[in-house]
Amino acid sequence: MNQDPQSRKESDGAPAANLRPDEAPPPQTEVEQEMWLASRRERLGRERRRNLVIVASVAVAAMLLLVFLIWKWRSSSTDAEQTTAVVVSVKVAKVTKETIAAPVSAVGTIFPREQATVAAKISAQIRSMALLKNQVVKAGQVIATLESRDLVAQRNEAIAALNQERANERSVTSGTIPQTNAQDQKALRDAQAKVGTASATYERRLVLYQKGGISKKDLETSQMDLTTAQNELQLAEQTVALRTQAINPNDRALAAARVQAAQQRVATLDAQLSYATIRAPITGIVTDQFQYQGEFAAAGGRLVNIADISEVIVKAPFADTVSGQLKVGDPATVLPTDTTGEQMTGKVTLISRSSDPLNRTVEVWVTLANGAGRLRANGAAQVTAATLTQADAVVVPASAVTLDASNANEGTVMVVDATNVAHETKVTAGIRTADKIEITEGLQGGETVVIEGNYALPDGTKVEMSEDKEAESDDTANEEKKRAP
Repeated sequence: MNQDPQSRKESDGAPAANLRPDEAPPPQTEVEQEMWLASRRERLGRERRRNLVIVASVAVAAMLLLVFLIWKWRSSSTDAEQTTAVVVSVKVAKVTKETIAAPVSAVGTIFPREQATVAAKISAQIRSMALLKNQVVKAGQVIATLESRDLVAQRNEAIAALNQERANERSVTSGTIPQTNAQDQKALRDAQAKVGTASATYERRLVLYQKGGISKKDLETSQMDLTTAQNELQLAEQTVALRTQAINPNDRALAAARVQAAQQRVATLDAQLSYATIRAPITGIVTDQFQYQGEFAAAGGRLVNIADISEVIVKAPFADTVSGQLKVGDPATVLPTDTTGEQMTGKVTLISRSSDPLNRTVEVWVTLANGAGRLRANGAAQVTAATLTQADAVVVPASAVTLDASNANEGTVMVVDATNVAHETKVTAGIRTADKIEITEGLQGGETVVIEGNYALPDGTKVEMSEDKEAESDDTANEEKKRAP
């Protein structure tokens, strides 16, 4: 194909304008020109690949340098930390040997030592009765008075009937002829006086006769007078007895029975009158008042409840597997659940001989003084008693032991040596209380353990110790108790 000279000149001059100084000009023929362009493209591709390799190498080198610098910085900071001595401030306590017991608890009900329900024994209106709820009453104190004017009238009538029956009995017993009875009684009294006079005369004459003052005839005369007087007295007594026996025995028995019935009637009314005055049977606090002044009290109706809470009994259900480890006289602590008071100490006074078949519990009574009145009747309280007592046990504060699990028996403690370095020690726990744990394996007693600051404390850490003042005071108190006679 023919091209004009001007266009060929422009096409030939275009490649030459893009050539680098070190490149030769392209050939003029088409074949040579194509070969030249292919070689040029291959050379440019090699240059691009070389540039990419160079850039990648530089990036990798920069990355390696950065990693090296970070590692160097970290290793230098670690060395600096290792060269700096770290001291951790902790609180420590001594491992002691003492008696420890496993506590068992149960929620019980508070009962007063003695309580009474006061009720009316007769039906009557309440004439006088103060507001007694929460008041302290003494045994025998009058707490209510019932209307009793009708009973007083009935008693007066019964006394009159009694007097009438007694008069009737005397009439039946003494006979129906008063004059004859009076003469018999006079003859009996005269005979008794005559015997007394004759006896005294005979005794005087006997003394005179022994002294020779009178003759024997006079003495015998006095003796005869005395015998006559005695016979007359015997006759008078028999006369009175015969007249009494002559009365019908049935009449006498009937009269006596009527007198006795009248006396019983008076006694019954006296008892009913005493029921009109209601007194407190025990000393205590009136916990409930059911009726008040002016109301009608029915026989058997409750008036008040009185409870003696100076000493209370807490009845708590303990598991039958635990109750066998308790005995009467064991100490127990009582904490009321309805107040924020302090724990109170009592003693086990009764362990039931029967168990509840539904929940397999045994009722245990704990008796304790309640002079301050902090425990309320029918309130609830938590009773804690001690079982599984172990003497001379290795004991540490509960905060010193880090258990593997909450219900596990194995764990660790941090023991501080003589150079104030804490070492992790494996231990086995035994009896546990709220603030102490028995160590059965791992400690011997007398070691110093960390009780505060031991969580996540590395083994071999240098520590700065501060003594636990509460533990130290407890140890001092225990030593003083041991030294005390």
